[in-house]
Amino acid sequence: MDSNCEGSHLVSEKITPVAPPLPAPATSSYHGSRVRGYCCVSTATKDLWERLFDEGYRADVFVNTVNGGIIYAHANILGMASPVMKGMLKNSKRRDRQRSISIRGVPHDAVRVFIRFLYSSCYEKEEMEEFVLHLLVLSHVFVVPQLKQECMRQLEQGLLTIENRQKERTRKSNERKIYLQLYEAMEALVHICRDGCQTIGPHDKDFKANQVPCKYAACKGLELLVRHFAGCKLRVPGGCVHCKRMWQLLELHSRLCANSDVCRVPLCRNFKEKIRRQSKKDEMKWRILAEKLLRTKTIAGEPFFSWALASST
Repeated sequence: MDSNCEGSHLVSEKITPVAPPLPAPATSSYHGSRVRGYCCVSTATKDLWERLFDEGYRADVFVNTVNGGIIYAHANILGMASPVMKGMLKNSKRRDRQRSISIRGVPHDAVRVFIRFLYSSCYEKEEMEEFVLHLLVLSHVFVVPQLKQECMRQLEQGLLTIENRQKERTRKSNERKIYLQLYEAMEALVHICRDGCQTIGPHDKDFKANQVPCKYAACKGLELLVRHFAGCKLRVPGGCVHCKRMWQLLELHSRLCANSDVCRVPLCRNFKEKIRRQSKKDEMKWRILAEKLLRTKTIAGEPFFSWALASST
C-alpha cells in the first residue's frame, strides 16, 4: 500500500526521472582507426580464428595463387573484411557449393599472410619483413585499411633500409642453397633406387668392381643415410633423427614423382595414398615446399622436373 501511494504522489506532481548520461565517444584505436567501445578479445578467441584459417573448417572458397597454389577460406569472412573481395565472390561461379577467386602477381606465401590477417589481424614478424611491399599492394587493391596502415608503419620504422635489404638478399640466397641441396638429394634418391650406385641399389642390380665416379654430389651422403635407415631398430617417424630425415625425403619424393605406379623408390605409392588423407594444412605445407624446390631448380638453370620424368620411364 505504501508503495502504491508513493507512486501516485509522484505521478500527480509530474516528476520525470533523470535520464542516464549519453555514452562517451569511443576513443580506443588500432593504429589510428576508431573502434566501438572497448576490445576484450582474449587470446583464446584469436587462437580460434587462427585455427579456422589454418584448418579450413568448412571452407567454401578456393583462393588460387601463383604456380597452382590454393588457399582455403570462407566467403563470409573475406566479404566482410574486403569490399573488393565481396564483389569478386558475388560474381564468381559456384561449383559443388564452393566458389573460386584468383590472387596472382604476388608470391603464394604473401597471399597466405594477407588472408590470415583478414581472419585474426595477426602476422609473424618475419613474414611481415619479407612480404611488406606485397602486403601493402594487396591491402590497397582489396581495400583493407588496417593492414595498409600497419604496412606503412612497418616501412616507416625502417624495413626499407639498405642494411635490411642486404640481410634479405643474404637470407634468400642461403634459403635457395638449402632448397637446391634438398633437390639434389631427391635426384640422388631416384638414382640409387632406380640405377644403383657404387655398392648400393636395387636387388636386381649387377654391380661391377670398377665403376665410374657418381655424378650426383649428394649420393654418398644419401647412401649412408639409406644404409642406416635399412638397419636402424628405431625406424619409426619421430624415433631416430636420421630415420626421420629419411621418412621426410621419401614423402617429399612422392610429392614430386611423376608416376608412382612404376617408380622404384620405396613407399612412393604408399605416400601418394597418404596424401589423399592428409589435412588441408599439412597438404598445403608439403605443396609449398615442393613448389619452392622446383622454383629453386628453375632459377639455378637446370632441367625442370627432369628427374621425376626420368623415374617414370
